Amino acid sequence: MSSRSVFRTKKVEHSLDSAEQSEHRLRKTLSALDLTVFGVGVVIGTGIFVLTGQVAKENAGPSVAIAFAVAGVVCALAALCYAEFASTVPVAGSAYTFSYTSLGELPAWIIGWDLVLEFALGTAVVAVGWSGYIRSLLENIGWTLPEVLSGRDGTTGFGFDLLAAVLVLLLTVVLVVGMKLSARITSVVVAIKVGVVLLVIVAGAFLVKAENYKPFIPASVPQEAGGGLHAPLIQLIFGFAPSNFGVLGIFTAASVVFFAFIGFDVVATAAEETRNPQRDMPRGILGSLAICTALYVLVSIVVTGMQHYTRLSVDAPLAEAFKATGHPFFAGVISFGAAVGLITVCMILLLGQTRVFFAMSRDGLLPRFFSHVHPRFKTPYRPTILLGVIIAVVAGFTRLAELAELVNIGTLFAFVVVALSVIILRRTRPDLPRAFRTPWVPVLPVVSVLASLWLMLNLPAETWIRFAVWMALGVVVYFAYGHRRSLLAPGRTPTPDTTPH
Repeated sequence: MSSRSVFRTKKVEHSLDSAEQSEHRLRKTLSALDLTVFGVGVVIGTGIFVLTGQVAKENAGPSVAIAFAVAGVVCALAALCYAEFASTVPVAGSAYTFSYTSLGELPAWIIGWDLVLEFALGTAVVAVGWSGYIRSLLENIGWTLPEVLSGRDGTTGFGFDLLAAVLVLLLTVVLVVGMKLSARITSVVVAIKVGVVLLVIVAGAFLVKAENYKPFIPASVPQEAGGGLHAPLIQLIFGFAPSNFGVLGIFTAASVVFFAFIGFDVVATAAEETRNPQRDMPRGILGSLAICTALYVLVSIVVTGMQHYTRLSVDAPLAEAFKATGHPFFAGVISFGAAVGLITVCMILLLGQTRVFFAMSRDGLLPRFFSHVHPRFKTPYRPTILLGVIIAVVAGFTRLAELAELVNIGTLFAFVVVALSVIILRRTRPDLPRAFRTPWVPVLPVVSVLASLWLMLNLPAETWIRFAVWMALGVVVYFAYGHRRSLLAPGRTPTPDTTPH
């Protein structure tokens, strides 16, 4: 087996042609507004109500607003790379499809395998989080689910999270029925969610006290370097321990709050279902990121102004800040907004995963059985149903802490691959029409790679080990199945468009 065979690339023209075959063609129904709503819908979750205050208290003080801006810039670097690819190669699959046209088949498989894990675990984790909010709201009105149906967290025996599983199954049905229905539901839910966030910002602004911002950048507090697999990888390699507070504390906080932005890249998976992807994909990706960054910064300014950062609650800082200022009503509003908002986060992550799986199947790297669209709804119903059922079961038996960080490393890995792919495709296919061009190539993509790698190094060593095991399993599956079944393999659909190069 030659190295060339595992690095064979798929021509952009072939990617576009395969997306137009009737039995594999998705319906184009989405606009720039739909894509922006999807982006806001998946990014704005419980993080805006929890992470803002938590990081202010533990890492940065009032300067957490700057940390959110820094994290937004890091995401913007990746978003600019995604925008170029999504408008140039508007095909389902996001980073998987982009890397197939530039890096080659094995790297594409690895990133696809990574995205399947990222979106699957992300959907399960969010569904469990939503279930917790709903159980809390039900308990407030006197309704309590049996402990055996309330999830795995805190239990020693059998436990199944019924609400999380039911949510995933209902969203699976919505995604099978069609993207336009999904977009309409998302629009309604996002409107409620953003309305709650804006209400909190406006109401909180009247409760801000200037003295709570002093000092805006607290004095630096060095941290001792830790050991063991729970320590960040950068500590184990260099013995480096990040500082809390001070100027360096802002960057420590940025590496934490970055994870509140995870999800905007899912917008790129819907490129094939967008009516005018060359124009609307960049608008949707960059527009949703700009809105989310602005909301995060405003909420962090409000929460640190309402209550001094040293007195903020870690578990529910925004809700507790309103209670501390004599406004408990808003605590209930925040819980409602978080519960409603997580519905769209869960649905859009599930959407992203099914599109990546569908694209890999259409290329022959996964069974082609899953690459056919529904004759009426024009959605990839087979992978949607399969993955929906699997994730519902996973969500029912999931413990949150064990899985959440795998989502983070998977996302950052995808950022690195997309940035590198932009550089490579610019060199190998300068003739391609690019409706949107990432500025300052190759400098900006290189900076994006370095920023993503820095954040990856701040993740625990055990997360790297789990990720490496999943990637190794993926390589085994590729050589056992995908390498031989690929449409680019010798003897498979030998047409000029599929010729490896």
